[in-house]
Amino acid sequence: MKLAVLGAAVLWGTAGTAGLLVSGVDPISVAAARLVVGGLVLVATAVATAAVTADGPAVRVSARRGLLLAAALGVAAYQLCYFAAISRTGVAVGTVVAIGSGPVFTGLLSWALDRVAPTRRWAGATAAAVAGCAVLTGGGGQVRADGVLLALLGGLLYAFYAVAAARVIGSGVSSDTVMGALFGGAGLVMLPVLLWTGAGWLAEPRGLLAALYLGCATTALAYVLYGRGLRTTPVATAATLALAEPAVAALLGVAVLGERFTPVSAAGLLLLGAGLVAAALPERRAPVRPTGAAVASVPGGALADDVRTAGPGSRQ
Repeated sequence: MKLAVLGAAVLWGTAGTAGLLVSGVDPISVAAARLVVGGLVLVATAVATAAVTADGPAVRVSARRGLLLAAALGVAAYQLCYFAAISRTGVAVGTVVAIGSGPVFTGLLSWALDRVAPTRRWAGATAAAVAGCAVLTGGGGQVRADGVLLALLGGLLYAFYAVAAARVIGSGVSSDTVMGALFGGAGLVMLPVLLWTGAGWLAEPRGLLAALYLGCATTALAYVLYGRGLRTTPVATAATLALAEPAVAALLGVAVLGERFTPVSAAGLLLLGAGLVAAALPERRAPVRPTGAAVASVPGGALADDVRTAGPGSRQ
């Protein structure tokens, strides 16, 4: 299901181009509208697929209500931290730090909580992808410590809600239900923010179209795919594959907006692509000699079956 994660990243990468439909609108208001619309669609999806029934799954959801609530708050807080970061230290630096630190924090959290040590393949692929992302997006902007710290906090929040989602999915709860709970809750939190920052732009056809696309495609559909990818893809690997987002955004900038690639940007794109390919490829099977039996290492370096059953939840 790594292709599902990559599909989600492709959709995320289109958000910036779609956001140009509402240029001049407070970006926090746009982010809030995106979460409100996306949350509604994800809740409707969970209900329509009858993901939660009156038996086991409902019990599992109830038992993890606190974790889901905390993760929903993390989704909303990530948006606020990200926009606060780029307002202080610039879009380039804020984006590189927030997006680049996410996979690192995710791998560390997965290691700490699930005792799943990252593989050398994952570490190398992540390092290459993060470096490529940094080169691709450039290093402009004024570097301020408070902005960098906020961006790092955003990366940690992303890692937290991704790990929390994977642990609940790993316990047997439908991924659609988990994403509906996370983003439905985040949408409720962000609704007052949307009203406070002003929602008048939604009355304009372009604004409404942008909000619907951002909410339905880059949030709802993207996280349906991401959640389903988490069923079989280790969360650390999924977080690395999600770095395809800036690559898609850059390619759209060239193809749709008429932007131009510099040789340095092209090199960054190639480095990022190499990291994503390394993360997507399965690990080689390694025999265990003491018993003479060949025990296969699991793709992505995580024990997918054990992760789904280890501890309260598991994975991510």
